Amino acid sequence: MSGFRNFNAPTSSSYYNTPTLNSATDDDDWRTQDEDNNDHDQHTNTAGGLVANLPSQSNNWREQREEDWLAQRKTSNPPAPTYSSNIAVKEAVKPSAFKQQQYQYQQQQHQPKPVASKYTPPVASRPPGPTATSRSTFIGDTANRPLARAAESFAPPPPKPVRQDFPSVPSRPLQHLPATIPAFPDRVAAQYSAPSSSSASTEPYSPRKTMGVNTQALSVKYPYFTASEISAYHQQYTAVDKEGRDSIHQSDLSNISTKAGASPADVVAKLQQLSLVDQEGLVSFEGFLKAVSKVREEKGAPKQSGDDKKKIVLHGHLENTTHTINEDEKESFTQHINWVLTGDKDESVCIILNAIRTSTDDMPITKDGLILAKLINDAVPNTIDERVLNISKKINTFQMTENNNVVVNSAKAIGCSVVNIGAQDLIEAREHLILGLIWQIIKIGLQAKIDIKVHPELFRLLEQGESLEDFLKLPPEQILLRWFNYHLKKAGWDRKVTNFSGDVKDAANYTVLLNQLAPSTCSRAPLQTADLTQRAEQVLENADKLGCRKYLTAKTIVNGNPKLNFAFVANLFNTHPGLEKLSEAEMAQLDEWLFSSEGDREARAFALWLNSLGLEPFVNNLFDDLQDGLILLQAMDKVRPGLVDWKKVNKAPVSSKFKKVENTNYVVVLGKSLKFSLVGIQGSDLTDGNKTLTLGLVWQLMREHVITTLKSLTSGGVEITDADMVKWANETVARGGKSSKMSSFKDSDLRNGLFFLDLLSGIKKGIVNYDLVTPGVTDEDAKMNAKYAISIARKLGATIFVLPEDIVEVKPKMILTFVGTLMAVDKHLTGQT
Repeated sequence: MSGFRNFNAPTSSSYYNTPTLNSATDDDDWRTQDEDNNDHDQHTNTAGGLVANLPSQSNNWREQREEDWLAQRKTSNPPAPTYSSNIAVKEAVKPSAFKQQQYQYQQQQHQPKPVASKYTPPVASRPPGPTATSRSTFIGDTANRPLARAAESFAPPPPKPVRQDFPSVPSRPLQHLPATIPAFPDRVAAQYSAPSSSSASTEPYSPRKTMGVNTQALSVKYPYFTASEISAYHQQYTAVDKEGRDSIHQSDLSNISTKAGASPADVVAKLQQLSLVDQEGLVSFEGFLKAVSKVREEKGAPKQSGDDKKKIVLHGHLENTTHTINEDEKESFTQHINWVLTGDKDESVCIILNAIRTSTDDMPITKDGLILAKLINDAVPNTIDERVLNISKKINTFQMTENNNVVVNSAKAIGCSVVNIGAQDLIEAREHLILGLIWQIIKIGLQAKIDIKVHPELFRLLEQGESLEDFLKLPPEQILLRWFNYHLKKAGWDRKVTNFSGDVKDAANYTVLLNQLAPSTCSRAPLQTADLTQRAEQVLENADKLGCRKYLTAKTIVNGNPKLNFAFVANLFNTHPGLEKLSEAEMAQLDEWLFSSEGDREARAFALWLNSLGLEPFVNNLFDDLQDGLILLQAMDKVRPGLVDWKKVNKAPVSSKFKKVENTNYVVVLGKSLKFSLVGIQGSDLTDGNKTLTLGLVWQLMREHVITTLKSLTSGGVEITDADMVKWANETVARGGKSSKMSSFKDSDLRNGLFFLDLLSGIKKGIVNYDLVTPGVTDEDAKMNAKYAISIARKLGATIFVLPEDIVEVKPKMILTFVGTLMAVDKHLTGQT
């Protein structure tokens, strides 16, 4: 029902004889289907006849049944006269003021004078506000006809038009429209000319274009402007460029030039000198920026600085998607890469990251995957066996893909989140993805040494009443902050550091830290410097004396970049921890804890597998992060989509232990439905962080993932057993012409790694270079074979989390996942061929 009406209004004839704004719509709302079908061409021409049966006190539709009301309406309505839909509305007497307004509309719209109805509406009863048009006698552009809208507000309802008929009132001709949607609107605009408002005008129809600028990108291109300045000038420019053509006459630049701090004469002269003006004297917005930038440069103006000058905004593949890249970070990553590649024996390269571009040009740093592979090995040594990489001056796309497969799968294995990154992204140089991956690799490398096994003296940072286990559950950032504050406290400094941004921006805390680590080398003199940038530079000079001037510049200290400050402090800790060595009693206590935490390698592999599924949040500590059950439930839903009924789950954040146990109990229920062996396991065991039971559940879930993946690759979805995997492995080795065999995942002969190399050779002939394979008699040779096999598997696209030690020590669980993943890769490759 459209419109609003007072159904309790007086029932006088004058009330009924007054048409409403929504009469036509209301009439249509109340019509039956039969009326619509039988009366397609006909409609009443009497206003009173239309409204006589509207609801009122004496005829209230709310008090009648639908069929009774409709029957009464049909019998009370007189037969409506018919006429063609293209008959003009009859003339009516209008007030003189309205005639004058009508004439003005005619002159503006260049339309013939329409003939209105004889009906003369009471002027006083005209409702206020805009008229509401619902149906029109005209088939055409009524939205652009004010006269038609005014007539409709006074006239009785028009007849319902027939689709094939054309209106008698002239509307915009259709011959100027193209038959199809043009691929190039601007070109077609010149070809198809719309009707002009003046018969003498021959200017082609040109739709208004919407202009937009990337202020961040332009501020980088023209460093004498800030992004905010460019935005302000663009607003002034578009105010002059009313047609949105990104071009205004040079004579219109006066006000903009003045506000930009340049003489209009100088700007015009520079435009002419740089040939930035076309034959008609028009200038684009970027041409204006280029001219003013040149004028500022010649006058010795300083280049603009600030956070917005150190960021680049890239447009993503999806509409309205952008990615911001910090130039300071990019420069720091460049230096780090050069440090890693210094003295590289395979490639004599000195890579400097190219300026970030939005074009499709290749970025040499990632195209072939070699440098990223070296970064990974620098962060976590021996992750990639570089013997599997394709290394030459010119490698083809297939070889690049193989190298980048190794990079992506190895990055997963060391803990990088690469859910949305593939080999093709690296080849195509997706800058925001690449720099994000580089930062993760650098961070993991820096964090790797913040480990009590590497620095036993971290034991000194334990607070009173805190256990070593609780301390080591802290994320690396918190451990570094505690180390930082430990030295500040020892130095008698009354300030504390709680973050790597605002708390270090004035460089005072850095000054005290360096002085505490090396009193004879680094003084506290920078504290006497008032200028923060100068003080920051003095701090970096002190750091340089310790060989630790890395990652930061004076500007990034003052700006408080958290990533680069973290990297600086982590590098400082790794090279100059400044902690006292442990006593024999303390070392004995530490050794006891390290012995009891022997299962950490398996827990690490399971955490990496969970993270590879793209779960939120990221799993850092397997036993702590699974206590609310949400990670496990997400993993179950990934392994068996639709298994979890999320209506039964307590969503994050789950603070109550009771709610956590509800979630973990649900995990146990779902595990039993998957036929997991969960004898004696309760939800409270997972919530309490029971290591043995948590590892048992996650292992079964990981195994189910492998089995489900293999089942999906078989014809008919046949269930895969451990025996099936062993049989497949032996048959694949024989297919490659080798004779080695395995009896089970516990077979001790697997320790030398030869069977897995033969298996990989069976999957893809020639993938293994047997000149690099050793007999595997010693543990060192066996480990080299295992490392080589793991890297080849990643080269084929396998996502695996097994370590060389797992193969040498014949860990059945990890070997099962290794073989199962290779089986899936083989079936995938076979399906492709």
